Amino acid sequence: MMNIKAFTLVSAVERELLMGDKERINIECVECCGRDLYVGTNDCFVYHFLLEERPVPAGPATFTATKQLHRHLGFKKPVNELRAASALNRLLVLCDNSISLVNMLNLEPVPSGARIKGAATFALNENPVSGDPFCVEVCIISVKRRTIQMFLVYEDRVQIVKEVSTSEQPLAVAVDGHFLCLALTTQYIIHNYSTGVSQDLFPYCSEERPPIVKRIGRQEFLLAGPGGLGMFATVAGISQRAPVHWSENVIGATVSFPYVIALDDEFITVHSMLDQQQKQTLPFKEGHILQDFEGRVIVATSKGVYILVPLPLEKQIQDLLASRRVEEALVLAKGARRNIPKEKFQVMYRRILQQAGFIQFAQLQFLEAKELFRSGQLDVRELISLYPFLLPTSSSFTRSHPPLHEYADLNQLTQGDQEKMAKCKRFLMSYLNEVRSTEVANGYKEDIDTALLKLYAEADHDSLLDLLVTENFCLLTDSAAWLEKHMPLRFFSFLFLFFFLIPFQLWVNIVNGDVQDSTRSDLYEYIVDFLTYCLDEELVWAYADWVLQKSEEVGVQVFTRRPLDEQQKNSFNPDDIINCLKKYPKALVKYLEHLVIDKRLQKEEYHTHLAVLYLEEVLQQRASTSGKGAEATETQAKLRRLLQKSDLYRVHFLLERLRGAGLPMESAILHGKLGEHEKALHILVHELRDFAAAEDYCLWCSEGREPPHRQHLFHTLLAIYLRAGPAAHELAVAAVDLLNHHATEFDAAQVLQMLPDTWSVQLLCPFLMGAMRDSVHARRTMQVALGLARSENLIYTYDKMKLKGSSVRLSDKKLCQICQNPFCEPVFVRYPNGGLVHTHCAASRHTNPSSSSPGTRT
Repeated sequence: MMNIKAFTLVSAVERELLMGDKERINIECVECCGRDLYVGTNDCFVYHFLLEERPVPAGPATFTATKQLHRHLGFKKPVNELRAASALNRLLVLCDNSISLVNMLNLEPVPSGARIKGAATFALNENPVSGDPFCVEVCIISVKRRTIQMFLVYEDRVQIVKEVSTSEQPLAVAVDGHFLCLALTTQYIIHNYSTGVSQDLFPYCSEERPPIVKRIGRQEFLLAGPGGLGMFATVAGISQRAPVHWSENVIGATVSFPYVIALDDEFITVHSMLDQQQKQTLPFKEGHILQDFEGRVIVATSKGVYILVPLPLEKQIQDLLASRRVEEALVLAKGARRNIPKEKFQVMYRRILQQAGFIQFAQLQFLEAKELFRSGQLDVRELISLYPFLLPTSSSFTRSHPPLHEYADLNQLTQGDQEKMAKCKRFLMSYLNEVRSTEVANGYKEDIDTALLKLYAEADHDSLLDLLVTENFCLLTDSAAWLEKHMPLRFFSFLFLFFFLIPFQLWVNIVNGDVQDSTRSDLYEYIVDFLTYCLDEELVWAYADWVLQKSEEVGVQVFTRRPLDEQQKNSFNPDDIINCLKKYPKALVKYLEHLVIDKRLQKEEYHTHLAVLYLEEVLQQRASTSGKGAEATETQAKLRRLLQKSDLYRVHFLLERLRGAGLPMESAILHGKLGEHEKALHILVHELRDFAAAEDYCLWCSEGREPPHRQHLFHTLLAIYLRAGPAAHELAVAAVDLLNHHATEFDAAQVLQMLPDTWSVQLLCPFLMGAMRDSVHARRTMQVALGLARSENLIYTYDKMKLKGSSVRLSDKKLCQICQNPFCEPVFVRYPNGGLVHTHCAASRHTNPSSSSPGTRT
């Protein structure tokens, strides 16, 4: 248990003000309505006080009670309960098992003398169902055994509306709408007095201690459960909150969100509804009343009345943060959402997240700190400013006021511990690198990139060059001075920073070996990266040839990794790039693959150009003595894949290029693109003898087409196999395999007419079984469809017979409901609602004239 000061106990009505020197007068009940405070005593008096709240700047508010009047009710019994009905200007007073109505101002009984007799206790329905603003709904526990009664109370009269019997004697009640939450002798129940449905909640022994039933919100109640538990229950009979653990001797409880307040013989305890922990304990002896009135919590002994004044939630949260209790502070802050206006809450919650982030940061809990900084949308300069000299000298940043933390700088935070300081710097490097390309950096990019450069330079970090060769916002003056201070020997890095001030040719000279600098062995790749993201198009074009000469595969990345929208501008138009790459065949192929395969540009000339380059490379490799290796196979596979997948290249042009080239597979694919499937299959079967390729051809050529198209292709392939005659054993085997493996792709009746008479049934058994199964499935599917159609037709026939069952009387006095002209001949259209129209009117009008819905049947 960790304490927090959530409430302060303040006196409201002193003993002397209430009873003077009369020792035997005791407070029995209390009611508060706005500034009006009412106290009922054991000698049958009701006192009326006016409460004045006086705020104190440095502490909790104080209250002053001014006595207005008091009145004796004419009984010799104590006043048991008081309830204010401000809409009626009435005070409901329970005394001697009778509820009387008295005026709230002068405490005079109503002239009508209206009252409710036989009440042991009562509760007001704070979620009324009557809808009448000038009456209140009252639920009483009747002195009659096991009976609850509902009343409507007006300004000068009462009216009973419901009487409910219970299985056990009710002891306490709370009301919400039609729902009663009842404490019976041995259990709590929820009862809907409108439907009569009851639901048991949990058992409770009233002989051990009195029950507590408290409505705490719409359709939710707080109950004293067994084992010292404060249980929450909804009208649905479930609990949506975890219980709180309070004293076994609790005599009263209420809710002041986000806290549950409980009263026992010696203490007032405060429990959080958010984490169920006890947060505060206030000594309070001889207390017997604890109630909340419109958010104001009042406690009383038999001699005095006190108010529990809550500390502002923001003050409580700040106290928790000051004690480094981050989790509790965040839980309380989230719970405060319902009590604070949305915009104010968002501002407050962001600041709390930022404060919590700095607390976690100071404890070197970097993962937690980073998440809190992100969620709290921290101005990253607040974090950078902790590190001396990292912010640029030109930065106009000033820290938040009031401050988010108590540290002047990193030295104070780490108390000079170099290991902790190094960890903090590594965290900042990681964090700045993550946020520099996000919205967090908007408006602060110069500050972030300059700070990141300084950290990289000080740590001699490999990412320094990555930062410099990509687009950055480092301030030259600050960055140069820092590099000179921390890296006097790193001449090369200094050049990168000032690439606009020192000729680019020097970089080239270093790669070429003309200038000696061993700073980075992968300098060429860095130059390619730099040119890829460089915005100076003249510089890119000037050195494009150099990077391509060094390596076509790597150099072409200057163009392939550049954003396509930039490529399509005049400065880096694909046509210009292709023209530049004509001298570099490998790079040209890579770039066309980038356009056609990666970016999927739908332009015929790019697809045709790539196919021609593939073809030329294949032919060149075939012509060489070593051209039958894996490389040739890979290029040929690329060519075939492009020919199959693309529909944009010039088919006739490529067919002409293939003539006499000895590439039958490619020729077959191109014939297929022209729809010349028999030619294509003839090549695959008779020239290549590749039966698997022939089957694959049928599959990819029919992909995305209607089933009859695929069936036609398979029938064509089968006919080619069978055309060779029985003597061609290899083709006969291929035909049998085709039928057995793709039985569902054929029309079995046509196939049986094509097959030689010498073939046995056993040979074609898989085909015949598949064909029969497919035929039976199709037949049964058609039978199901036919049955459904017949059923639907039967329904329509039945509807038609029903319509024909009633006679239609037509005379020359009947008018068409569309044109309002009489019928001149005994021909008409009747709508389902009985409306009659001319046939020509019905033909031009498809909706029922007297209905918003269409007349679908006549």
